[in-house]
Amino acid sequence: MAVQALYFSERDGQDMALKNPEKMLFANKADADARDRMLELSEEIMMFLKGRVKDLSDEQAEQCALAIAEERDLFAKALKKPSLLNATATAGQDD
Repeated sequence: MAVQALYFSERDGQDMALKNPEKMLFANKADADARDRMLELSEEIMMFLKGRVKDLSDEQAEQCALAIAEERDLFAKALKKPSLLNATATAGQDD
């Protein structure tokens, strides 16, 4: 029987990672660290949104922040070419 090391972000927690292994358990530390950085960015975005958008619920702020953090590369490109945001969203709806 082989032993396999699995990594997860402490922000997700072990219980949550075990409940969602396909998204939250990783075979290498680098991928787990990348998830941790994405979650850290998401937390910062959430606080920003709650401070800027009146009457935004915690749940909505969390969902929006996570979506933005997960697509951070797209948002970085969209700062130079805004149409990329909707082009990607439209392409994703065709699936």
